Amino acid sequence: MTAIPAAAPSTPAASQGKSNTPVPENPNGVLGQNDFLKLMIAQLQAQNPLEPGNSNEFVNELAMMTQTEQTTNVANATELSGAVQLIGRTVSYEGGSGTATGKVQSVQSSASGTTVTVEGVTGVTLSSITEVN
Repeated sequence: MTAIPAAAPSTPAASQGKSNTPVPENPNGVLGQNDFLKLMIAQLQAQNPLEPGNSNEFVNELAMMTQTEQTTNVANATELSGAVQLIGRTVSYEGGSGTATGKVQSVQSSASGTTVTVEGVTGVTLSSITEVN
């Protein structure tokens, strides 16, 4: 799912510039699908039963969340498919010690993204590949 930037926490200590501010629970400032659902549930629980919210807005929010999740899934599948097509191909990529070249041996997919193994070097990101032969 596409991450949504979170607002920085506003604490009295932060506004006074004190160094003893608590470490935020979300240090990257990114909200994911589970965070969105927690916020939506909290909103529903805090809702005044005598003045319910607009049900159309609720349905629209769920539809947008579902659409975003599906778009993310399609993008991830496309990235994985493209990486699989690199197996057996020779690629050049930017590594820690400069540009390297080798044959793609395998593909790995995790929550952090898709990587390939090039001549025994694991964790080569697709964005670091500069040429495919």
